[in-house]
Formats: sequence, structure tokens, C-alpha cells
Amino acid sequence: MSTSIQPNAPFRADIVGSFLRPQAVKDARAAYAAGKLDAAGLKAVEDEAIRDLVDKQKAAGLQVITDGEFRRSYWHLDFMWGLNGIERRASRTGYMFHDEETTADTAVVTGPISGVNHPFVEHFKFVKALEGEGHVARQTIPAPIQAFSEVTLDRCDGQQESLRAVYKTDEELADAIAAAYRTVIADLYAAGCRNIQFDDCTWGIYCDTDFVSKTGMSPVDLQKVSELGVALNNAAIDGKPDDLVINTHVCRGNYHSTYAFEGGYDPIAPYLFANEDVDAFYLEFDTPRAGGFEPLKYVAPGKKVVLGLVTTKAAELENEDVIVERIREAAKYVPLENLYLSPQCGFASCEIGNKLTEDEQWAKIALVKRIAERVWK
Repeated sequence: MSTSIQPNAPFRADIVGSFLRPQAVKDARAAYAAGKLDAAGLKAVEDEAIRDLVDKQKAAGLQVITDGEFRRSYWHLDFMWGLNGIERRASRTGYMFHDEETTADTAVVTGPISGVNHPFVEHFKFVKALEGEGHVARQTIPAPIQAFSEVTLDRCDGQQESLRAVYKTDEELADAIAAAYRTVIADLYAAGCRNIQFDDCTWGIYCDTDFVSKTGMSPVDLQKVSELGVALNNAAIDGKPDDLVINTHVCRGNYHSTYAFEGGYDPIAPYLFANEDVDAFYLEFDTPRAGGFEPLKYVAPGKKVVLGLVTTKAAELENEDVIVERIREAAKYVPLENLYLSPQCGFASCEIGNKLTEDEQWAKIALVKRIAERVWK
């Protein structure tokens, strides 16, 4: 009996993963938080919304399907809270974006970290069951270095003391996080997952020339932190099955249509693009804040680049001719056959979502599809 070979990401017309939450999901989550709806009731609403979303993704001609991150408050913290040994805590302030402050939450290490029985595995199984012929269910999770960064910050009282009571050194912590990720990745693979995406804002911080004043972090040795980030992400990937595709999305912040950082990829390209063991890099290039394409010269031979040239932050549709020309420009540094197209980020990295309607969201997806068909025939 012959079996067809399932394609895998990246696809010429791709997405980053999150979608605007329907009002029913927002209402159900609010009711659950207020104690007016139980967990089963919340899950039923989320299940229905995710089935509808997957139908819409398929109808839009997408080959990748996701749950839109409908079961999460944040693109990153919910995953961290799902690890054993990490707890949810309120932070002193939210994350500071260009003109807005996010809700205030963080993650605190309270015991040995492990990835056993992570709730995202069950979340993935639900999406996997909705796969059709020629579709790939994607699981998005924050990059390992993103988890490391969050728990080593000082965003709430006692965060550092709690961490150091468990892990005396950064090296011990990094080893534990990598091991926990390997467990989650193995469990996702056993559940049928063949496409994982590491979402990673740490690089956006290091690209920003003014990140010290924006983050409160001390000046850093760029080479040292870059090599740490690559090493930790690679340690989590190490030993993965050959048919499991792991890609990464590099972000400068995406909250309620605003951003956190700006600056080209030049400072981190020699480390990230050359040495991270992912199959593809999903990169923001929707505004001048992201700089030019020249840093793509550091992308290791054979690696793929998904150009995030269509913004999710504004409803206005980009000019197709301009996007096509920019793809040609990027092809000076990465061969056209290794280039792909997507929105620059998700439509709702946090449940608040960006400032556009669902119809405008799908118009963006349709634009990506049209341009991809035009460029790659």
C-alpha cells in the first residue's frame, strides 16, 4: 500500500501562528477567570472556536494549521507556566511597549524544572485530529532562551531568590530548561507533531540599540549572550527525530498593534543565522524598524527564510508590486528557492489581539497567498 508524503513547513504562503480571538472565546475566558464558568465549559467554547478557525485556515488555502493560540493568554508565559517547577506570579509592571504597557505577569522558578505532562501536548492532539490531506498541524512555543530570559529577570519580588534556591548557576538552569524542552518535544512528536516553531523575542532585544534603557537590563556582551541563546536553543533541539521540523520566529514584540524594539538584524546575524540548528527563520521585515536584508548573508547554506513582509499590526493591505520587489531584493542574499512569505507575526500574540477585524485578518492571509503564487508560480 502506498502512502503520500506529507509536506512540511515552511510553505511558500505561511503564517506565524496566532489569530484574533473570537468574542465567544474572550467572553468564556473572562467568565472562567471570574469563577462563572468551569474548565469543561471553557474548553467546549475553545474547542468549537478552534474547529471553526481550522476550517477557515483550510478554506484560505493554508497548508499549515494551528489552534490560533486560543487556549492561551500569552504567546510565551502560558507555556512556561505549564512546565513543572515554574509558577505564575503577578509582576510589578507589564512589558513596556512603544506606547503601551501589557498586563503584568511573569514566571517564577519554585522547584526543579521538567517538561513531564505538559498541557500543550493535549492541546496539540486536538489540532492534529483536524489535519487533512496535505495539511500540517503546527505547535508554537516560546524558544528555550525565552524561558531562560523570563525566569532570570527581576520582574516580581522574590523572583531571583526563588530561582537561586533551586539553581545556583545559570549553567544549571540552562541545562534544566533544555532537558525540559527535550521532554516536551519528544511528547509532541509521540502525539504526531512534525512541525514545531520556537518564538523568540530575545533577539529583538539585542538588535535594539537602546535596549538597556528600555528593558532595565545592564549592558551585555553581545557575543556572549548571543552564543548562550544559540547554545541553549540548540541543546533543546539536540537529538530530535529527522522528520521533525523545528523552525524559529524572531520578533520585536507584537502587542495590540504596537512593538517593543527596533533595529536591524546586523548585531545578532553572525550568531543566530549562522549557527542555530533550525530548518527555517521566520523574520520580521514589515517596517524600516527591521533594517535591510544584508544580514541574511549570514544565513547558513541550505537554511530557509520566511520573509515577514505583510504586517499584522495594521489593516491596510500592502502593495503587491512592492512586496514582490522586496522578495527579489532578499534573493540577492538567500536563493529564491529558499525564500517564503508570511505575515511578520501573529495576529494576536496575546489574547487582546491587534487592532484589525477578522475580515481584515483574512484579507492579509489572502494577500500573502496571492503574492506567493505570483512569485513562485
